[in-house]
Amino acid sequence: MSVTLGIVTGLLMGAVFGFALEKSRVFEPGMIVGQMQLRNFIMLKVFLTAVATGAVVLAVLNGFGLVKLHPKAAIYAADVVGGLLLGAGIALAGACPGTTLAQIGVGYRDAIFTLLGGIAGAVAFSYAQPWLAGSLIGSGEKILFSGLFGLPYWQGAIGLAVAIVVVLALMERARSWRADLGADLPHQPDIRASNRMAPAE
Repeated sequence: MSVTLGIVTGLLMGAVFGFALEKSRVFEPGMIVGQMQLRNFIMLKVFLTAVATGAVVLAVLNGFGLVKLHPKAAIYAADVVGGLLLGAGIALAGACPGTTLAQIGVGYRDAIFTLLGGIAGAVAFSYAQPWLAGSLIGSGEKILFSGLFGLPYWQGAIGLAVAIVVVLALMERARSWRADLGADLPHQPDIRASNRMAPAE
């Protein structure tokens, strides 16, 4: 894939994801905290949908030879520790790396500090990574889900997407997204209004 085509593809996929993110209101702090407290599951539903869609799109692009797969190594200790740290940060900040930019876009002032903290953390990790790799993180094996079953990637991706769709259907049947949306957003307007940046005069 050429650099130009890669940029255009990335922009298009980012626009689609951003549109879905805004329409689902997943970027709202109340929605994010509600997910972390297991009070609503809209965030999980949206992200599972993104995983299923991404798997199918990647399988198509890979099948036509437009992209090559570059899986990361599975380093379980680092994944568990990193996931716990990220989850704690999301619960405390009411934001994750992707939703922080959406929050800034709609005027949440505290999201600016979340973004700055994320950048500072990334810079700190870049300096600490050589030491961590040699002492704590170590190395791991590159594993593809489809490879565990001896399948071509496109078959594994489609199978994963189908499994996710079934899970999403069962989740939606158990509790509609409309019920989850009403659980956390009715109390947000006043908070958002007081927290947004004052319009420039």
